[in-house]
Amino acid sequence: MERLYLYDTTLRDGQQTQGVQFSTDEKKVIAQALDDLGVDYIEGGWPGANPTDSAFFETAPQTRATLTAFGMTKRAGRSAENDEVLAAVLNAGTPSVCLVGKSHDYHVTAALGITLEENLDNIRASIAHIRAQGREALFDAEHFFDGYKDNADYAVSCCRTALEAGARWIVLCDTNGGTMPSEVSRIVAEVIAAGIPGANLGIHTHNDTEMAVACSLAAVEAGARQIQGTLNGLGERCGNANLTTLIPTLLLKEPYKSQFETGVKPEALTGLTQLSRTLDDILNRVPTKQAPYVGASAFAHKAGLHASAILKDPSTYEHIDPGEVGNARIIPMSNQAGQSNLIKRLKEAGLSVEKGNPALARILDQIKEREAQGYAYDTAQASFELLAREELNLCPSFFDIERYKVTVERRKGASGQYYTQSEAVVVVYVDGEKHMSVSESLDEDRNDRGPVNALSRALIKDLGRYSSVLEDMRLVDFKVRITQGGTEAITRVIIDSEDNHGRRWSTVGVSANIIDASFEALLDAIRWKLLHDSTEA
Repeated sequence: MERLYLYDTTLRDGQQTQGVQFSTDEKKVIAQALDDLGVDYIEGGWPGANPTDSAFFETAPQTRATLTAFGMTKRAGRSAENDEVLAAVLNAGTPSVCLVGKSHDYHVTAALGITLEENLDNIRASIAHIRAQGREALFDAEHFFDGYKDNADYAVSCCRTALEAGARWIVLCDTNGGTMPSEVSRIVAEVIAAGIPGANLGIHTHNDTEMAVACSLAAVEAGARQIQGTLNGLGERCGNANLTTLIPTLLLKEPYKSQFETGVKPEALTGLTQLSRTLDDILNRVPTKQAPYVGASAFAHKAGLHASAILKDPSTYEHIDPGEVGNARIIPMSNQAGQSNLIKRLKEAGLSVEKGNPALARILDQIKEREAQGYAYDTAQASFELLAREELNLCPSFFDIERYKVTVERRKGASGQYYTQSEAVVVVYVDGEKHMSVSESLDEDRNDRGPVNALSRALIKDLGRYSSVLEDMRLVDFKVRITQGGTEAITRVIIDSEDNHGRRWSTVGVSANIIDASFEALLDAIRWKLLHDSTEA
């Protein structure tokens, strides 16, 4: 088997994603997770370009993977030894250094404003300087594919110059992300035929046409032996090649799994889904449910026909066993569901109901009737479980709501600035005792977190013996959808909750009033948590 090398640039190119800015500590956490996964190279950033990247290299973690600093080739008119930008990259002390340089003749003359020969001199001197320092050198040939199509001889000469100067890897970059997989395959093969060994070639693609993964695989099939990418496809504009998709494809799919080996072992692959979601947690982003392999919907089977076959043999509608990447099969409930879906979903909830039980028909009727009113149970799994348990008389009441009230007030503060404050009052009965609690939505910085936050605080604040069970519960996402228009508009609210047990669950509420819909979803979230944690449940 041939060795295929995985190069992660989440901490550098991934940080170019709009709205993404890692702290130094977050970069360390991600680097350690990447090392545990088994990638070969971890590009930590561009030392000297910003304080965070510089601080990361100053206290870089010890990794099995080769830690790499990123920079650019020296500027024209000065020597490599006297270029302070190049010096900052070398001062990071990493065993490997990746330098980006122009390989498109138009960019050399128009963007850099130098001659084509001067650019070759910059590449040659920069790579030679890195090698003289005892470091491994990589050359990122920027805009390579566009440059090759305009002037193939010059684009290849840039790569050959870097290789002859001592670069271990020549990385062909589809910087604008517009090259098609067939073009990548042809050009990589032609580059190899021109004398650049495939064992020294890498591929770096961007996802502007949703083909970064396909282009990376095309390059590998043509002979490239290093793939660059990012976790969850982070990156500038539409992102980079998604290693979260590429890695399981390489390990689990033919012809790759029998032709190549990587540093990622099968036991590490089972942690891929958790790694993907950990990154989203760090970024405070909601995971993409339909992400291949690791998405919450990647192995969800909504149609009754699919679920019936899945119960007999999962391979009928699944391309891999979800456990191989640490994911799980889901049989969501919706108005397209049949009894096969229902039985499977009930079993996952710990409820064993035989086919032919009249409760199954009642549950299906309830789901179809409520979805006609605007509910959606294919995403709100926790609300579905509660509905089913109620039909089966297996759901404790825990508490009863007598009434609630929410007020939103805009006030003028002492400094003359206006601020908004929400306040909620909730009256409940727990174990026959009446409890009333009041809560505001202001955080410690006096910022208003909204009426739903106030309701959540008020409800959890005084539920008698159940309050302690809810202390680790957090609302992590809140989605609102108008399901009907005009004066009869119906609002659907979906709330995602988490706790310290690592569980995440979704609940749904529907009403013409957004607060009432939110309260219904919130109640379901609390009831589900109590059901799974309370000793009485």
